[in-house]
Amino acid sequence: MSCSGKILDAPGELVDFINTGSRFIIAGHIEPDGDCVGSQLALRSALSRLGKNSVLCAEGPFKRTELKSYIDQFTEIENHEYCKFPDTRVIIVDCSGMERIGSLRNTLEKFDCAIIDHHTAVTHPPSTASAPVYVDAASPSCTLLIYKLIRRLGLQLTEEEASMLLFGLCTDTGFFRHMTERNSDAFDAATEMIRSGASPKSIFGIMNGGKSLKSRILIGNLLARTEEHFDGRLLITSETLEESNTFGFESRDSESLNQLLLSIKNVEALVVIRQECEENCTVSLRSVDKINVAQIASSFNGGGHKNASGLTMKGDISFVKKKMLESFDKCFNN
Repeated sequence: MSCSGKILDAPGELVDFINTGSRFIIAGHIEPDGDCVGSQLALRSALSRLGKNSVLCAEGPFKRTELKSYIDQFTEIENHEYCKFPDTRVIIVDCSGMERIGSLRNTLEKFDCAIIDHHTAVTHPPSTASAPVYVDAASPSCTLLIYKLIRRLGLQLTEEEASMLLFGLCTDTGFFRHMTERNSDAFDAATEMIRSGASPKSIFGIMNGGKSLKSRILIGNLLARTEEHFDGRLLITSETLEESNTFGFESRDSESLNQLLLSIKNVEALVVIRQECEENCTVSLRSVDKINVAQIASSFNGGGHKNASGLTMKGDISFVKKKMLESFDKCFNN
């Protein structure tokens, strides 16, 4: 992990892992986002230019509107022909542990496996001793690590690769809203992506366009039931099971909701609880600056970044809210 804000170069072991292989499975995490999908697509393109064969896989579900056009590029891997060859290699992107790829783990953990991620730690590394790990929490997106890897492999970006890489970077930085003075290295990379043909305007349209009226009604519902806690420093809102069933995943627009609520004066953190089924809730955690929501998420077997994390918890909304308030009480009163 880099402490200066400068993103680490791809390690030689990872370059060798790719150069000495011929067949790759590029796997992403459960509920992939733009950074995950952008990383997978750009890496597949680069491998193809090196004469390597590769396929993409992710358990899903692909909930986000901006990812719908990429779903057909992912394959069911369990009975895929690549799994018949013991020399097939796996590259997991945008997550540091085998548990984050879900049921794919049962199929993929027997192969030599590399990890590329920008989260803080490798929680459950691959079992193979030869597995190279490229993890750098100084990077604001996984696509920036893929960019570094592509350059280390001796390739110049194609327009397609540049677009996918910038898409992932914009996804994980809120279109650069979360970038700081420590991220000059990332802006340098973004400049090269744009020079290679990536269009910020087009990417903004993909990320923010195509929303439904239902998505705006759902945001209105969540805004209306938002509660203040700890003198307004914490906001909590929730989506009921009835709303989940009525509006569906495609009507969710977490980015717009987060932006609206985190812009409120004195707010330091946000909790969005969604009742996905009668037994479970998913929880989205966001913070403006100092509060490390990744620590809270990890205490409930979740994960993510300091300012953006998530988790799943058994129970209904009222139970989960109680647990979240207990956790944030420790943050605000210690």
